[in-house]
Amino acid sequence: MTVVTQKPAFCEGIQYFGEALPGFETYGKSSVIEDGKTAIADPSDPAAVFQTLLAADALRYLTLQVTGSKASGHPGGFASQAEAYASLVMLGYKNILTEVGHHAPGFYSAMFLDRSLEDMGINTVQQLRDRFREKHGLLGHLSGYIPGILAPAGPLGQGQHFAMAAALLHRDKLFPFTLGDGGMGEPYPMSSMAHFHTAYPSVTNFLPILVWNGYSQEHHSMVSTKTNQEMISYWRGNGFEEVILVDAKEFDDKNQPGDYVDSTAFSMEKRMEFTKAILVAVDKAAKSALGGKLTVFIIKQLKGAGVHARGAKSHNLYPKDTLDSQHIIDALKARALSLEAWQLVRANCERAGGGPAAKTVVTEFELPLPDLGKLPLEEFSVGGEAKVSTTAMGRLVGKVGESDRAFIVTNADGNEASGIANINQALKIIHPTTDDLYNQAPNGQVYEPLSEDACAGLAVGLSLMGARTLWCSYESFAINGLPIWQTVTQAMAELRRPTPSTVTLFTAGALEQGRNGWTHQRPEIEAYFAAMMRNGNVFPLFPPDANSIQVCYDWALTTKNKGIVITSSKSPLPIRTTFEQSRQGLEDGAVVLHEIPGDKMVVFAVIGDMTLLPVFEAATYLETEQIGVRIVSVVNPRRLYRANDVAWDTCSYSDGGFLDDAKFAELFGGDALIGVTGGASGMLEPIMLRSNVKRDTFAWKRGETTASAGELMAFNGLTAEALTKRAQDLLH
Repeated sequence: MTVVTQKPAFCEGIQYFGEALPGFETYGKSSVIEDGKTAIADPSDPAAVFQTLLAADALRYLTLQVTGSKASGHPGGFASQAEAYASLVMLGYKNILTEVGHHAPGFYSAMFLDRSLEDMGINTVQQLRDRFREKHGLLGHLSGYIPGILAPAGPLGQGQHFAMAAALLHRDKLFPFTLGDGGMGEPYPMSSMAHFHTAYPSVTNFLPILVWNGYSQEHHSMVSTKTNQEMISYWRGNGFEEVILVDAKEFDDKNQPGDYVDSTAFSMEKRMEFTKAILVAVDKAAKSALGGKLTVFIIKQLKGAGVHARGAKSHNLYPKDTLDSQHIIDALKARALSLEAWQLVRANCERAGGGPAAKTVVTEFELPLPDLGKLPLEEFSVGGEAKVSTTAMGRLVGKVGESDRAFIVTNADGNEASGIANINQALKIIHPTTDDLYNQAPNGQVYEPLSEDACAGLAVGLSLMGARTLWCSYESFAINGLPIWQTVTQAMAELRRPTPSTVTLFTAGALEQGRNGWTHQRPEIEAYFAAMMRNGNVFPLFPPDANSIQVCYDWALTTKNKGIVITSSKSPLPIRTTFEQSRQGLEDGAVVLHEIPGDKMVVFAVIGDMTLLPVFEAATYLETEQIGVRIVSVVNPRRLYRANDVAWDTCSYSDGGFLDDAKFAELFGGDALIGVTGGASGMLEPIMLRSNVKRDTFAWKRGETTASAGELMAFNGLTAEALTKRAQDLLH
């Protein structure tokens, strides 16, 4: 055994060191992961078990000391599964994700131990403490901004999407993800995994690690009363072929009360037995998942095991929970390792998996993508036959999928119902049952479970992992998938590598849903996107016709690290722009569709395609009164903000394109300005902010059952008569 006589540099900032644990002289003589190796050789080897136990305690110590340094953060949840995380690392698996944002300090501790954080200048425990929960440091919750971290985690019920997306792209690697028993109560994890497994039955190399600790954030978890057999049956009933559970209670020799116990309170002999059981079980689960079985590993251990408190009281720290507080001091001293143990843990963590996670995990590399070449855009004649915009885009989507076989289209509402049946015809719906009538086949590229979250989750998860995707939805129902879309766009804004933008197509807008009534008329989601434009990398696009939508999609495919929302009707509508005009509108933010001079000039700034109908009708009335009219289609409203309105320069692969004042005046200057949208008025903000003329807005108010789009527009005051009268009032 090597005796450490001088404190290693990385240990600077560790406040307490302990005596060597019993057995160290026997099992701690040298690193069980030998130099040049990537994992332990035998999970039953007592030395491997002992050193896994040391790694678990090191993770607990760092997690508590780091959170204690700011009296902020969440140590309890991660602590209850430290043996499972340590086992994964010792077995050589480092592509580890989480559904639990509150596991962040534990993940940061793991990234410190394997030296990943050195890529951001964190070399010592003191620096780890100093930069925890600080700007340009270790974020409050996880993000790919941190070296070695694969995906963001904050809102519950999302981590499984990233693990499944990574598994689909990298079939030879294991992607474990921790899942809290509180987060298990979310509606999404289990259903999304079931959908995915139906579509991709051979892709089982993602591994849920259920952290069954009996508590959520503030109380007992809703599954805390289940028996072990009930929990096993639940997972099996949801399609998991292999369910592996290790219960700390079965090893307890301290007569702890309740069904959930703390293994760090056991005798050393029982701690070794428990850790061995975890290590062997995780090894079995990993091999099962990689071997083609849908597998879950469940660790049942009390929340807060080995830290400052137990149960839900361990969930997070409060201002009183400082490093000077006696209960924090006592907990740190109880977990303190010897200098030799720290050195041993560091060596194992660094060697495991072939090196630091920051140098080895899949998200540290840009995914190679096939060249799409030049897409076959079809330019329709202005003023010619009306065309369905979504169908025009659908043809291009099919071409993308033919060139890029990893490309996936998702749609919970059905492509046929959105005017894009041609996507299904070209790429086929993924389903185990082949049926040509419905364009479905097992090897298809269209993912159509009836779950917006499952559709959005797979699409954006793949985008974050480096692949091209398209998420399609009815605009009214996209809200159910929006949380993870926003998570990913925010993550892309700070990502350290380029990745294809996450692209969406939202159709069947409120104005097209008259007979379906207000349940299908929910364009308020546009207000969400309007607010997100200020983030800097979110671009809502409103092509006015079938030419413009092709140009918009063609551009979206060339972009990186953006969230691009294409909103379009599925009804046949007039062709109003050439490709050249469409590209100009995309670049400038807007394009003039119609202009007639007059004694005074009224400008209509119009968002959307169907809303142009009453505007053009109003223009004919106004022009008979010698009032000049300019109709401007707002295609890309993000371009119409001023640069200092938007946090664009804080984004990775930033886009600083904004329309200058002179061009803004050319487009929107006049004697009166009326903004018109069939959605949320917030989309018009960049225009209303910059304009100094008399102005007003016409926008969506609420839904109603109607026989036509025109009747629904009238219900919302979007009529030619109302527009004409308001223009006249503003001018006079």
